[in-house]
Amino acid sequence: MPRHDGRIALEQIRVFSYDEEILAQHLDTLCSNRVLLSRFLGKTPGRNQLVLSPLATDYKAETPVFDVRRVAGSGQSNRVDVAFFSDGYTLHEKEKFFEDVDFLVQAISSNQTFHTVSPLMNFWAAFTPSRESGVGVNGRPKDTPFGLYRDGTELRALYYARPDVARASCDSLRSKCDYPVLVGLGGEFVTITPSLVNGPLVLRHELGHSVIGVGEEYDGGFAYFGANAAHYLNDPMPWAHWMSERLDPVRVERSVMPMQAYPWTLLKNSTPWIATFNSSGTYSRHLVRFSLSGLPSSEDLTVLLDGENIYWKAKEGLGVDRWHYDIYRDTPLSGGHHELTFKLNNWRLEGIAQLCSVEILEFGNTDEFNATPGFYGVFPTFSETNGTSYRPTNEDCLMRITNEPNFCSVCAEGLWLSLLERVGLIDDVRTRCIKDTATGRWIREVQVDLIPLSCPREPRGEYMIEWIKDGARIPAFSNATVLSLNDSEARGKYEVFVQFFTDEVRSDPQGLLKAHYELSISSTCTR
Repeated sequence: MPRHDGRIALEQIRVFSYDEEILAQHLDTLCSNRVLLSRFLGKTPGRNQLVLSPLATDYKAETPVFDVRRVAGSGQSNRVDVAFFSDGYTLHEKEKFFEDVDFLVQAISSNQTFHTVSPLMNFWAAFTPSRESGVGVNGRPKDTPFGLYRDGTELRALYYARPDVARASCDSLRSKCDYPVLVGLGGEFVTITPSLVNGPLVLRHELGHSVIGVGEEYDGGFAYFGANAAHYLNDPMPWAHWMSERLDPVRVERSVMPMQAYPWTLLKNSTPWIATFNSSGTYSRHLVRFSLSGLPSSEDLTVLLDGENIYWKAKEGLGVDRWHYDIYRDTPLSGGHHELTFKLNNWRLEGIAQLCSVEILEFGNTDEFNATPGFYGVFPTFSETNGTSYRPTNEDCLMRITNEPNFCSVCAEGLWLSLLERVGLIDDVRTRCIKDTATGRWIREVQVDLIPLSCPREPRGEYMIEWIKDGARIPAFSNATVLSLNDSEARGKYEVFVQFFTDEVRSDPQGLLKAHYELSISSTCTR
């Protein structure tokens, strides 16, 4: 995408693999320049990360015909575009699809998450009818354009069977699709359902991966990269300019994860699900964290730690959707063996009630582990192999806790910078001639059109604008978007320098919050 400041925004693809040989094979299908690959190969503990420039690809998949509507945004080309595609919506459910997309977009952009950056974005909805309604189950896609399905019947992840159609569909929208989102009724593409509870939560989190280019912050994953991740304590933290305390060496907040699992198991009334773990007994407090689906009432399930009921409470109004629960206990675990039990009380929920994930975290005392909201430091994150990386906050970011509606400051800053790599602050610079009817004189007007990031009703920050004519600054027009010039004196070379200031960006090493434009006026309005 060309920009007024002359920079060119490039597409980025991130590829993850456990096996370097398999990784290289897939990279050969994306890039022909192996020198480029080795230059971008970055080492992290146990993982390879690559940022690549993709080759143009001629997709052979048949592209559906779409009814495309703008849901939010100005529609101008100097924006980042998110396109929502329908899957599992029949022709009779067309308006429901547009209503669902409107709900999702409003939920993430109206007052949180993407609100401050929303002027930099367009949101589109692209409908094509499915022959069958809903998403597939038990690993079998329905007759839908992209073939969204679940592994079983449980409310777990959505998968897509036809990625080639998704790629071709995004390409068919041209400038309206930088990031595709597949919306299924009831990796490479964001796939979601329009669940009233979880739809916006999942969308925020997954777009964080796609748009910002950051990895996870929750425990038990494997992709920890980007502005919110660090792997070596002897290197400066990527978020050093956000740290609440400047300590050298940095202090790691003291915690440990003695147990973590992703059972994804349907619970049975006759057989409790039990996990055992050991504690060192050297920590002051602990947290039991788990996620469930298919359990609308607290009475349906009992959770026991060492035989003691820890009294979980189902989220009110949730229904059978998945939700994450934290049971914080301001007491130490004793050293030695422990047992965690999930007991289904309501046999009628068999086949629906599911234990999705579970973990135990232990923390040092308040001098050893600062859990204060808003505190930025160095917090350990434990991978699926119990390897350690580091994140900037305890629980302040939706990249760690999907129930959290906002990014931490580190990710919010990354969001601004990622979008501004593709979008210029200046939409256009134009001139026009205006005749003053009272005097009969001509006025030459020069106007700079800026992305509306700053306005009295929606204060996101403020612009600083400076005008220069023939190398000399024009103080009278500081911070003005319009110059009104005497036409007889207007000829010359003009430059406008723009900078945007927001509290959400503290470090801008590439100067992405700045823009510059030049134009020349070589004639008068009459000739």
